[in-house]
Amino acid sequence: MPKDKASDGSDNLKRMKQLKFFLIAGFAVIAFCSIIIVSLLAIHRTDTVLKNKVADLTSSLNVQMKLNLESFMSRMETIGNLAFAVEESYTYDATDPSNDEYDALVTEKAISDKLYSLCIMENFVDYGIVYRNNHFIGKISNGTISLFGDRMYEDLHSMINRQRTNDGWAAGYGQNFKRIYYVKEIHENAVLIISFYASELEKVFDNPENLADMVIRLTDNDYGLIYSSDKMEVPGEKLPEEIKERVEGKKAVTILDNEYLVTVSTGEDNWYIICSIPTRIILKEKNVMRTHIMLTAIIASALAIILGMVLSIKLTDVITNMVHNLDTKANTDQLTGLLNKKTFEDNAEKILRDSDEKDNHAIILLDVDNFKGVNDTLGHAYGDQVLARIGRTLTEVFSNKDLIGRIGGDEFCVMMNIDQRPYEEYKALIEEKCTILQDEFHRYYTGENMDYKISCSIGIAMFSLDGRNFSELYSAADEALYLSKHRGKDIFTFFSDKEEADTE
Repeated sequence: MPKDKASDGSDNLKRMKQLKFFLIAGFAVIAFCSIIIVSLLAIHRTDTVLKNKVADLTSSLNVQMKLNLESFMSRMETIGNLAFAVEESYTYDATDPSNDEYDALVTEKAISDKLYSLCIMENFVDYGIVYRNNHFIGKISNGTISLFGDRMYEDLHSMINRQRTNDGWAAGYGQNFKRIYYVKEIHENAVLIISFYASELEKVFDNPENLADMVIRLTDNDYGLIYSSDKMEVPGEKLPEEIKERVEGKKAVTILDNEYLVTVSTGEDNWYIICSIPTRIILKEKNVMRTHIMLTAIIASALAIILGMVLSIKLTDVITNMVHNLDTKANTDQLTGLLNKKTFEDNAEKILRDSDEKDNHAIILLDVDNFKGVNDTLGHAYGDQVLARIGRTLTEVFSNKDLIGRIGGDEFCVMMNIDQRPYEEYKALIEEKCTILQDEFHRYYTGENMDYKISCSIGIAMFSLDGRNFSELYSAADEALYLSKHRGKDIFTFFSDKEEADTE
C-alpha cells in the first residue's frame, strides 16, 4: 500500500475515533445538561406549587384560628350574660344613697352567690360587678384591685368600645398583657367585668402537627403581643420587627417571600391574628430532594433522562402526599376524624344550593349531655376518648352519603342525604337513625370503672319543610335541640314538632 494512502487511512481512522469520541461526549453533555435543566425546572415548579399550596392552607388555618377565637370570645360573653338571670344584678344600684342597709346586704348576697356560681364555669380571674363608686360584688382579684386602684370603674367603663351592645374587650391595661378583660355596661352606674389569663388562649390556637413550627400570635392594634405560641415571646412585647414590617397596616393578607410565610386576619376588636413560619422550613423536604436530584445527575449522566423521569415521579408523589396530608388536616377535626365546622358548612351549603324541593335532606344537631362533667370528673384525656368514640359511632350509624362533622367542643352535626321517598318514610328513617344513635350512647360508659354514663340531646330540621338553605336549617335544628334540652335531655325533637312542644 502506498504511504500516502496508508497515511490517509490512518487519518480517517483517527477522524472516526475523534468523531466517535465527540459523539459520545456530545451525547453525554447533552444528556447531562438535559437532566440539569429538567431538574432545575422541576425544582422551580415544585417551589411554586408547594409555596402556593402551603400559603393557601396557612391562610385557611388563619381563618380557622379566627373562627376559634370568635367562638371562644362569644362563649365568654354568653357566660357573662348569664349574670342577668338574677334580676337584681341589673336593677340594683350600689351608688343609690336611699338604699336600706339591710336590704342592700341581702341583695348583694343574692347577686354575689350567682356570680360565684358562674365564676367556677371557667378559669376566671375576675367575675363581678363594679359600681361607679368603685364598690364591687362578686369575685374581683387583689391583682385587679391593685392594678386599677381608685380608677377601677372609670377605666373599666372606658374599655367599652362597641356601642351597639355596650360592651368591649381589652388587654394590656397598665402594660399588663397577662390578663384579658371583657366589660359590659349593666346600667349607667355599673359594669360587669370578666377577666382570664391570656394563657387560656392556648387551647384556642392549636397548631396542626404538620405545621408545628408555625408561630401563632394575637396582638392588639398597636402590635403588642397578647398571646404567642412561641414560649420565648412574652405578652406585652412588640411583634418581632421582621414580622411587623410585613403586615403593618394590613387587615387581611397572605405574604410569601424568601424568608417568611405570614398570614394576618383582623378580629372585631381590631386584634390581629398573625401566623408565621420560615420559608426554609416549608421547603425543607423539597431541599433534600433537590440535593438528591443534583447528585444523581452528576453520578449517573448516562441514565440522566430515565432517572430524571423517575425522580420527577418520586418528587411529585412526595408533593402529592404532602398536599393530601395538608388538605386532610385543613378539612378534618384531628380528634374525631370528622369534617371540621367550616368544611361541613361549606359542603352542606353546596348540596342544599343544588337541591330541589323533592330532594330529602335533614340537619341533625347533636349535643353531648353533661359532657362538662366528664372533663371535670374524669379529666380531659377521658373527655377526648369520649369525643373520639362518638365520632366512630356517628360514622357507623350514618351512611357514607351523609355529611358528618364536629362543629363545636361537644357538638356534632349530621346532614342526612336520603333518596327521594314519601314524607312519612323520610321522617321514619330519621327517627330510626336517631333512636339507634341514642341506644349506642346508652350502651357506652366511660371512666376507670366504666361507671360514668353519657347521653345526647338531638334537634332535627328537615329540608325544605324547615328551611331552604343551611343557615335556616341549622337555626331550626338549634331551636329543636334547645327543646330537647329543655324537656329533660336524652331525647330528639323535630323542629316541625316545635308548636306542639310549645303548648306542653
